[in-house]
Amino acid sequence: MGGGKKGGGGGGKGAAGGGGGGGKGGGKGGGGADKGAEGKEKKGGTSVKVRHILCEKQSKVLEAMEKIKSGSKFNEVAAEYSEDKARSGGDLGWMTRGSMVGPFQDAAFALPVSTLASPVFTDPPVKTKFGYHLIMVEGKK
Repeated sequence: MGGGKKGGGGGGKGAAGGGGGGGKGGGKGGGGADKGAEGKEKKGGTSVKVRHILCEKQSKVLEAMEKIKSGSKFNEVAAEYSEDKARSGGDLGWMTRGSMVGPFQDAAFALPVSTLASPVFTDPPVKTKFGYHLIMVEGKK
Protein backbone atom coordinates (compact mmCIF):
# COMPACT_ATOMS: atom_id res chain seq x y z
CA MET A 1 0.00 0.00 0.00
CA GLY A 2 2.57 2.62 1.04
CA GLY A 3 4.84 1.77 -1.88
CA GLY A 4 4.87 5.35 -3.13
CA LYS A 5 6.94 6.45 -0.16
CA LYS A 6 9.86 4.14 -0.81
CA GLY A 7 12.00 7.03 -2.05
CA GLY A 8 13.68 7.13 1.35
CA GLY A 9 12.32 10.60 2.05
CA GLY A 10 11.37 9.57 5.58
CA GLY A 11 14.96 9.81 6.77
CA GLY A 12 15.04 13.51 6.05
CA LYS A 13 12.11 14.19 8.36
CA GLY A 14 13.93 12.71 11.33
CA ALA A 15 16.96 14.83 10.57
CA ALA A 16 14.83 17.97 10.45
CA GLY A 17 14.35 17.76 14.22
CA GLY A 18 18.04 18.39 14.72
CA GLY A 19 17.99 21.31 12.31
CA GLY A 20 18.40 23.87 15.07
CA GLY A 21 22.16 23.50 14.96
CA GLY A 22 22.22 24.23 11.26
CA GLY A 23 24.16 27.44 11.85
CA LYS A 24 27.38 25.44 11.51
CA GLY A 25 27.00 25.24 7.75
CA GLY A 26 27.07 29.04 7.61
CA GLY A 27 28.47 29.42 4.10
CA LYS A 28 25.66 27.44 2.52
CA GLY A 29 22.44 28.56 4.15
CA GLY A 30 23.17 32.18 4.98
CA GLY A 31 20.83 33.98 2.59
CA GLY A 32 17.68 31.84 2.62
CA ALA A 33 14.36 32.57 4.29
CA ASP A 34 13.96 31.01 7.73
CA LYS A 35 11.07 28.78 6.73
CA GLY A 36 13.28 27.20 4.08
CA ALA A 37 15.87 26.04 6.60
CA GLU A 38 14.39 22.55 6.96
CA GLY A 39 14.34 22.07 3.20
CA LYS A 40 18.08 22.67 2.97
CA GLU A 41 18.75 19.41 4.79
CA LYS A 42 17.44 17.50 1.79
CA LYS A 43 19.20 18.33 -1.44
CA GLY A 44 17.06 20.10 -3.96
CA GLY A 45 16.02 23.20 -2.03
CA THR A 46 12.46 24.14 -1.23
CA SER A 47 10.73 24.33 -4.63
CA VAL A 48 10.28 21.94 -7.53
CA LYS A 49 8.90 22.54 -11.02
CA VAL A 50 6.51 19.63 -11.37
CA ARG A 51 4.52 17.93 -14.11
CA HIS A 52 2.16 15.09 -13.39
CA ILE A 53 -0.42 12.78 -14.88
CA LEU A 54 -3.37 12.13 -12.57
CA CYS A 55 -5.76 9.24 -13.13
CA GLU A 56 -8.49 8.01 -10.82
CA LYS A 57 -8.01 4.41 -11.96
CA GLN A 58 -4.70 2.62 -11.56
CA SER A 59 -5.19 0.78 -14.86
CA LYS A 60 -5.36 4.09 -16.74
CA VAL A 61 -2.23 5.53 -15.12
CA LEU A 62 -0.35 2.30 -15.89
CA GLU A 63 -1.43 2.61 -19.52
CA ALA A 64 -0.07 6.19 -19.55
CA MET A 65 3.21 4.96 -18.04
CA GLU A 66 3.59 2.38 -20.80
CA LYS A 67 3.13 5.07 -23.45
CA ILE A 68 5.91 7.16 -21.90
CA LYS A 69 8.18 4.13 -21.62
CA SER A 70 7.60 3.37 -25.30
CA GLY A 71 8.83 6.82 -26.31
CA SER A 72 5.87 9.22 -26.09
CA LYS A 73 6.61 12.62 -24.52
CA PHE A 74 5.42 13.11 -20.95
CA ASN A 75 3.45 16.29 -21.75
CA GLU A 76 1.66 14.66 -24.69
CA VAL A 77 0.65 11.66 -22.59
CA ALA A 78 -0.45 14.04 -19.81
CA ALA A 79 -2.70 15.95 -22.22
CA GLU A 80 -4.31 12.70 -23.34
CA TYR A 81 -4.60 10.81 -20.04
CA SER A 82 -4.54 13.21 -17.10
CA GLU A 83 -7.88 13.86 -15.39
CA ASP A 84 -6.48 16.91 -13.62
CA LYS A 85 -7.42 20.52 -14.27
CA ALA A 86 -3.76 21.20 -15.12
CA ARG A 87 -4.20 19.70 -18.55
CA SER A 88 -1.51 21.89 -20.09
CA GLY A 89 0.80 18.92 -20.46
CA GLY A 90 0.48 18.18 -16.75
CA ASP A 91 2.45 21.31 -15.84
CA LEU A 92 1.82 22.35 -12.23
CA GLY A 93 4.58 24.97 -12.27
CA TRP A 94 6.74 25.70 -9.23
CA MET A 95 5.48 24.06 -6.04
CA THR A 96 6.89 24.60 -2.55
CA ARG A 97 7.18 22.26 0.40
CA GLY A 98 3.92 22.18 2.29
CA SER A 99 1.79 23.00 -0.76
CA MET A 100 1.47 19.36 -1.89
CA VAL A 101 -0.11 16.31 -0.27
CA GLY A 102 2.40 14.16 1.64
CA PRO A 103 3.07 11.22 -0.72
CA PHE A 104 3.16 13.54 -3.75
CA GLN A 105 5.60 15.91 -2.03
CA ASP A 106 7.87 13.08 -0.86
CA ALA A 107 8.07 11.72 -4.40
CA ALA A 108 8.53 15.12 -6.05
CA PHE A 109 11.49 16.07 -3.84
CA ALA A 110 13.07 12.61 -4.20
CA LEU A 111 13.07 12.68 -8.01
CA PRO A 112 16.01 14.03 -10.03
CA VAL A 113 15.49 16.85 -12.53
CA SER A 114 14.72 15.48 -16.00
CA THR A 115 13.38 16.59 -19.38
CA LEU A 116 10.18 15.94 -21.33
CA ALA A 117 12.13 14.06 -23.97
CA SER A 118 13.80 11.83 -21.38
CA PRO A 119 11.66 11.98 -18.23
CA VAL A 120 12.46 10.35 -14.91
CA PHE A 121 9.09 9.76 -13.25
CA THR A 122 7.55 7.90 -10.34
CA ASP A 123 7.39 4.16 -10.94
CA PRO A 124 5.20 2.81 -9.42
CA PRO A 125 2.67 5.65 -9.57
CA VAL A 126 2.08 7.59 -6.34
CA LYS A 127 -1.35 7.10 -4.71
CA THR A 128 -2.98 10.09 -3.02
CA LYS A 129 -6.56 10.97 -2.09
CA PHE A 130 -6.89 12.40 -5.63
CA GLY A 131 -5.92 9.20 -7.45
CA TYR A 132 -2.73 7.85 -9.01
CA HIS A 133 0.03 10.20 -10.13
CA LEU A 134 2.98 9.89 -12.47
CA ILE A 135 5.26 12.73 -11.37
CA MET A 136 8.31 14.24 -13.05
CA VAL A 137 10.45 17.19 -11.97
CA GLU A 138 11.76 19.76 -14.48
CA GLY A 139 13.61 22.00 -12.03
CA LYS A 140 14.61 22.56 -8.40
CA LYS A 141 15.50 25.69 -6.46
